[in-house]
Amino acid sequence: MTVREYNQCVEDHADGVYRFILKNLKDEENARDIVQEAFTKMWEKARDITSEKAKSYLFTAAYHTMIDFIRKQKNKESYRDFYQAEKSYETSYSDLKEVLDEALAKLPDVQRSVVLLRDYEGYSYNEIGEIMNLNESQVKVYIYRARIAMKNYLVSMDVVI
Repeated sequence: MTVREYNQCVEDHADGVYRFILKNLKDEENARDIVQEAFTKMWEKARDITSEKAKSYLFTAAYHTMIDFIRKQKNKESYRDFYQAEKSYETSYSDLKEVLDEALAKLPDVQRSVVLLRDYEGYSYNEIGEIMNLNESQVKVYIYRARIAMKNYLVSMDVVI
């Protein structure tokens, strides 16, 4: 393809390629960029393209450039969504601690104490029994009941909202 044939191709097909890309993207600026990129690719391959195949090559190059652009945009959006989800997770983490503290505060004193000793401090059932003057079975029952009460509190819709 000669320079003259290339310029004629630009004149004949630029509007059609632009409309094609714009119809798909619905974004004028990005459509212009993609058309420009397609013409650049065609110019780089001008020696290998005949004037009869120029229109076909141009539309194909524009289409593939558009697909690449769309994929890049999706990747960027996925990254943004992930980043936003990560930020919201961090935010909700501090809220979760507050909700857990509220749930603990609602427990009776004995249940709160055994849960704190077991889950927060890491004491064994036997050690908790010695500390609180309870037998091991009583400790297990108090912990079980406390966990059930906390679970019911945490999954209630009032707390979630």
